Amino acid sequence: MEHLLAQYSTFREPALTDRFFKHAALQPLLDRLPPAFSVEEIGQSAEGRSLRLVSWGNGPVKIFLWSQMHGDEATGTMAMFDLFRFLDHPAFKEEWKQIQEHCTLLLLPMVNPDGAERFTRRSAQGIDINRDYLQTVTAEARVLKATRERHTPDYGFNLHDQSTLWSVAATGKPASLSYLAPADTPGLTFGPARTRAAAVIAQMYSRISPLVPDQIGLFDDSHEPRAFGDNFQQAGMATILIEAGGLQRDPEKQRLREYYFLSILAGLQAIAGGVSPGNALDRYFEIPKNSETLMHVMLRRVQVNGVVADIGLNYQEIPEHNAATTAQFYQVKDLGDLHSYQAYEEITGEALRIAVPVHVESEADFDLHDGERIILSFRKGRRNKNFILS
Repeated sequence: MEHLLAQYSTFREPALTDRFFKHAALQPLLDRLPPAFSVEEIGQSAEGRSLRLVSWGNGPVKIFLWSQMHGDEATGTMAMFDLFRFLDHPAFKEEWKQIQEHCTLLLLPMVNPDGAERFTRRSAQGIDINRDYLQTVTAEARVLKATRERHTPDYGFNLHDQSTLWSVAATGKPASLSYLAPADTPGLTFGPARTRAAAVIAQMYSRISPLVPDQIGLFDDSHEPRAFGDNFQQAGMATILIEAGGLQRDPEKQRLREYYFLSILAGLQAIAGGVSPGNALDRYFEIPKNSETLMHVMLRRVQVNGVVADIGLNYQEIPEHNAATTAQFYQVKDLGDLHSYQAYEEITGEALRIAVPVHVESEADFDLHDGERIILSFRKGRRNKNFILS
C-alpha cells in the first residue's frame, strides 16, 4: 500500500481539491470516463439534479458503493473519483485486474447533491436521507433503495464522514478513519452478511492501520432501524461502513482521502480474492473502539475564574460564501481537569491567563495572555487569525 501512496498523484482526480465541490463539477468528470465504465442516470434529486450510477468490471460478485448521503461529507466522493482514475491506469493493472475479473462495481457518487449544494447534512427538504429507509419520503432514498433491489449486490460500501472529534480508545488520537459492519438486528448479532462484512473489514484494518497507526477505530455499532446500512445488512448485502474523521493539519481532507481510497481498495481486493470468515470476528473486535476524548483546541493550566484550569474548545463549521467554504465558531466545551483529553492543537505556557470570566457552553470571547503578550484571541466565537502562535 505504501507504494500507492508514493504514486498517488498519478491517479488523484485533480478537479477535486477541497470538500466544497458541487454536483455540476462532477458531471464532466463522469462524462469523460473511458469506455471500460458505463454511466446511467437512475433518478434525480428533489431539486432535479441527476443521480448517475457508474458500472465497471466483468465479474459475478456485485459490489455497490455509494457516497455523500450527507451533503457535507465529501471525502468518500473524492476517493471514488480517484478510484475511477486508478481503475483505468495501466501502471496499476496488477492491482485492479483481479477485481475486474471477479467483481462488478456499481458506484453512485453524491447521493445528496442538493445537500452538497448547501454543504449541509440534510436534503433540500430538511430530511436526513440516512434515516429515511423505512418511509422513503425523499427522492434520493427511493433511488438508493431501488438500486439495491434492482441489482441485489453481494457487498456494499457505505461512504461517510464522521465528526473530527471522534478519537481512538486508549490512544486518544483522532479517529482518522472508522470502520463498521452495521448491526442488522437490535441484539447486535452477527448473521451471515454481517460476518462477511466483518471479515472484509478485518483485512482492511490489517493493511491500512500500519499507514495511520493508532488512528483507525471501530464505529459505534448501535442498531439504527431507519438507516440504510443496517437495513441493507439485514437484506443480505454484506455492508461495510467507512467514516473519515480528522487528520492533523489536513482541514480539507486531501491527505485523508488517500487513506480512504486505500481502505476501499483493500476491501475490494479482499472480496476479489475470496473472503474467508475463519476467525474474522476475533480479528474484527481487535480493532479499538472509537471514543470521545478529543478537543479541537486545548489550553493547558490557565489562570482563569480565580483558579488554574485546562480549557477545551471545539468549533462548529458554518457554510458561507455560497457554501464554497466554512467559518469556524468556537465554543468553550469544558473547563477544569482535562488531563485525560487530547486535542488537535494544545497551547501551553509558563504564565497563561484570561482576564475575563469564561463559562462552559458559551461562545469563545476572550484573549489568552502569556505574561503580558496576547497569543490567542476570540471574538464572538471567531478566532482572530492575526495571532499566529510561534
